[in-house]
Amino acid sequence: MRILVVEDDAGIASGLRTNLQQRGYAVDVCDGVAAAWSALRAERFDAVLLDLGLADGDGSELLQRLRLSPAADSPLQTALPDPATPVLIVTARDQVHERIAGLDQGADDYLAKPFDVDELDARLRALLRRAAGRASPTIRYGEIEVDPAARTVRRQGRPVEMSPREFSVLLVLLQARGRVLSRAQIEEGLYSWDAAIESNAVEVHIHHLRRKLGATCIQTMRGVGYFMPQESL
Repeated sequence: MRILVVEDDAGIASGLRTNLQQRGYAVDVCDGVAAAWSALRAERFDAVLLDLGLADGDGSELLQRLRLSPAADSPLQTALPDPATPVLIVTARDQVHERIAGLDQGADDYLAKPFDVDELDARLRALLRRAAGRASPTIRYGEIEVDPAARTVRRQGRPVEMSPREFSVLLVLLQARGRVLSRAQIEEGLYSWDAAIESNAVEVHIHHLRRKLGATCIQTMRGVGYFMPQESL
């Protein structure tokens, strides 16, 4: 899952990046409204953590602009940000009327600073779960059960060991099941801007997942990409 952190305090931004990366997220950081808008136009993010008091404007301006953005005609279109991108406001503004205003402007959740990182992670997981249309904290797919919070996988009730990157690839494909994702789209959900990407990394991870979860778990559409069928085979 790829997260955009919009925060102009370098210390807080660095702490968020480190903590979220340790929890398996790919994290990019912007320090202002203009940079964040450019990022949202260029890339797809699973969620945005948004501060309000930014050096070049108010985060609420970015939120309103995002929500009013027209939806792209195609999921491959990157010139427009996705107006449905989940947004969690993380700010020092903790008055009730400010929280109400943020939620009414389109935020999906609101967390006042200072906060516990475990609570932030829990709120982020809930936000991503709602965005995916799931009520349950676990994802069930045939004989596979995935717990995003614990980052564990079971097959037929037995634990399946996998690397953090394998888990992330599986989660990206599960969230998009029924849709074909290109290698670039999978990489987009896994790697931040400064991450080094090996040319065949996605193929290697998918090979390992098929070996551990079954050969038919992940399908290939030659020349297009990979997908998990809507219903398990």
